Amino acid sequence: MKYQLMLIDGEWVEAADGGFINVINPATEEVFAQVPRAREEDVASAIKSADVAFPEWAKLSPAERGNYLRAASELVMQRYEEIGRIMTEEQGKPLLEAQGEVKKAALILRYYAEEGERVYGRIVANVEADTESRVIYQPVGPAAAISPWNYPVELLAWKVGGALAAGCTMIAKPPSLTPLSPLLFLQCLVDAGVPRGVVNAVTGSGTVVGRQLIASPIVKKVAFTGSTEVGRIVLADCASFLKKVSLELGGHCPLIVCRNCDLEAVVQGAVRRSFRNMGQICIAINRIYVDREIYHDFLERFVKETTELVIGNGLTKVPCDLGPMVDGRGVKKAQRHITDALEKGAKIAYGGKRPEGEEFRKGFFFEPTILTNVNQHMLVMREETFGPVVGVMSFEDLDEAIALANDTSYGLASYAFTNNLDEADRLSRELQSGNVAINNVDAGVINAPYGGWKESGLGHEHGPEGLYEYLKVKHVRLRFLHSGR
Repeated sequence: MKYQLMLIDGEWVEAADGGFINVINPATEEVFAQVPRAREEDVASAIKSADVAFPEWAKLSPAERGNYLRAASELVMQRYEEIGRIMTEEQGKPLLEAQGEVKKAALILRYYAEEGERVYGRIVANVEADTESRVIYQPVGPAAAISPWNYPVELLAWKVGGALAAGCTMIAKPPSLTPLSPLLFLQCLVDAGVPRGVVNAVTGSGTVVGRQLIASPIVKKVAFTGSTEVGRIVLADCASFLKKVSLELGGHCPLIVCRNCDLEAVVQGAVRRSFRNMGQICIAINRIYVDREIYHDFLERFVKETTELVIGNGLTKVPCDLGPMVDGRGVKKAQRHITDALEKGAKIAYGGKRPEGEEFRKGFFFEPTILTNVNQHMLVMREETFGPVVGVMSFEDLDEAIALANDTSYGLASYAFTNNLDEADRLSRELQSGNVAINNVDAGVINAPYGGWKESGLGHEHGPEGLYEYLKVKHVRLRFLHSGR
């Protein structure tokens, strides 16, 4: 049985009352680790630690803060195999994919180490010759990071990198389902010499840890990634304290397949973005709209490529494409969406059940599922499944495709494939989401802003925009007295 402590004021500690949370391996449904279950006094200690550490950390130059981030990045790269293995054990994704996520987190720290040195103010000329306005940026203060279980290290790195580079201290709340790999990631920052109190991590329930972080007047910024339903609560609570907040929430992402496209590239991209991490990605493709002229050809190839995906325990079957879902709730929601679609006339082109075989007797495994004969009234086409289920339907013209794609309250990412330049330009402008990927299925890159429209969130992560979320603007108006002239 593994036992990982939480981080408060530079020390790895238990909960004040000795309580703990069980961590389950989703491939075996067995408890294999425990972490502390923080109480109010633990959260208060972490907040105080971040508050005490903030002035000195904020005084450091961006280059000095960057040196810590670069050192931590190197340690993450040295330890990616260990951290990735723990991630697979607690989250379920295949080992190589988990290790790749850890490497990406290392690159994120390095990116913000450099980007922190590019926070430039400006001087604005005034009407008077002896007066000028200076615009400067300063860290907002101690920040809280509430991160999800689907990418437990990478999405925490987005927040930690931006906050620390900006000069903020941080209290992280790792996800209760997958707390181990985030804590090992933060260990790299501690071992890199980051001063005590600059980074803290408190494990526990959202109702205890999350709410206390939001309610604290010391915490000046909250960065949350999670569901839209919880995001609304976070936003309302932050509004009560006029607290700065960024929200990366749910998506319900469409893929438009135009007749003039590279069909092989479309199919490969659709399989990858629909089913990777068992569809447990905010920017997963949930619904696919295909030009009627190539619909049957696309569907045939899409099903064939999906049948070749290998499912298994990510630790014991290497390599494999898909592991289990993180828990039974995800499986039940996928089943509910499939049942709803079938009752409304849909058909299963592939999947729709647990995989067969002794190796799948335990664990939260589920087959990647393709539904046809779908319409916009089915749950799978209206709300995020967050599982390996995708609906495919045809369209007559681009007007209809864009209307169908935009027919949602979400706006995180949209995808489209076309070799027609006019169509590509129109799609990039008219699709109503914060991220649009044309002829690829990677809607986010670290050096460009990532954020949602509509009910998919507020604010941004990635890029310089992700750094400025942790900065406040100050205007300094200066008059030169020129005494003695």
